[in-house]
Amino acid sequence: MSFYLLVLLFYSVFLMLIGWWASRSVRSAEDFFVAGRRLSPALLFATLLAANLGAGSTVGATGIGYTYGLSAWWWVGSAGIGSLILGFTVGPKMWRVAKDHGFYTVGDFLEYRYSRAVRGLIALLLWFGTLAILAGQLIPLAWILNLVTGIPKFAACLLGGTVVVVYFTFGGLMSTARVNAVQLIVKLTGFLLTFFLVVNAGDLFSDEETITAGFTSLFGADPSRIWAYFIVLVPAFIVSPGLLQKIYGARDAGTVRRGVTWNAIALMLFAFVPAMLGMAARAEFPTLETQDLALPRLLIDTLPIWVGGLTLAAVFSAEISSADAVLFMLTTSLSKDLYQTFINPEASDARLLTVSRITAVVAGLFGVILAAILPDIISALTIFYSILSVALFVPLIAGLYSAKPDARSALMTIVGSVSIMVVIHVLTGGTGYWSLSPATWGIAMAIAIMAGHIMRK
Repeated sequence: MSFYLLVLLFYSVFLMLIGWWASRSVRSAEDFFVAGRRLSPALLFATLLAANLGAGSTVGATGIGYTYGLSAWWWVGSAGIGSLILGFTVGPKMWRVAKDHGFYTVGDFLEYRYSRAVRGLIALLLWFGTLAILAGQLIPLAWILNLVTGIPKFAACLLGGTVVVVYFTFGGLMSTARVNAVQLIVKLTGFLLTFFLVVNAGDLFSDEETITAGFTSLFGADPSRIWAYFIVLVPAFIVSPGLLQKIYGARDAGTVRRGVTWNAIALMLFAFVPAMLGMAARAEFPTLETQDLALPRLLIDTLPIWVGGLTLAAVFSAEISSADAVLFMLTTSLSKDLYQTFINPEASDARLLTVSRITAVVAGLFGVILAAILPDIISALTIFYSILSVALFVPLIAGLYSAKPDARSALMTIVGSVSIMVVIHVLTGGTGYWSLSPATWGIAMAIAIMAGHIMRK
């Protein structure tokens, strides 16, 4: 058996055991959904950062660094900027509202502020988009395990999906927070060690023939690409249901500020790591089949086996820790926002817990299937972040800070903004008009529709 495969098998069993151990304190839906609202700043920081350092922030961002150079910082850096805004503004305010009204999900807030129809529409949109991001966390596992053991893509995705579904299903947010704390230690140790070994040993700029203009610039050669990252990711990390629902589990508003702000700073610093690893991979392997192979090839072909094994476990942690955050969004959305709201409003606590666990298994299976179909990580993640930013950002922020928006204005904002984004994407093949992405046009339309309704009141 391959040393790398042995490391991953032992590590997977270890994570599932932690999930089982943490699940012993889960006795109610509140424990499962919001960890009994008793997460400390350190645990909140750990579960947020572990969720944010996923496939897109590691394998995906390294791939962007391989192709575009230092400007790959903006993929993770934009998430950090959004998280910083979340920590100082939206996060503490949402926590207070959730605590006062006993909310478990963002859908609870949308129904309280607008209507059941708004809650249901957002839940449906995000459910399909969230399946794409779950797939995006599983795709890198296929590349890594295929390189190491020759395991086919679908089988590799199934292995990773099984691990995350098992430990999440045990205890929801309580299990996730405990497992994420362990994963974060492994991830940061592995990636920082790899960063110093690879970057110090190699010449990031030696392959002059294949390095394009702007490769060493933080803003790159194409500002529109940087803007596309910024406009999609900053709003997404302010209103992401997965992050907000983790924030609901904090013990007080001060915990939210500290935990989320630490997470934001860590993201902005970490953003340099995958960008420079991608640059190093370009120097070592200038003709890779796909940019998603940049990080796996660095780990397997340029590092001592013990370092490669540790960092491989770090990458594995990155993918499944983000996958558990996505699974959290899927299960809470379907069980609370769809099942309890529209199908069985009188569902007992025990019934809701059972539906949540069944949903986790079914969603995990669909994520595995989608991962086998989608071509690469960034494509999968962009689907989700675009839908999230365009559909949810304006209605949630307007509803949180103003009493004027009503259910009709929220519904028109969601439908109008998503429609314009889809139409422009189809008409331009995803490039947008005048260097502005379809998501930019969608958010602009959302602001215009909501502002028009507010001014008429």
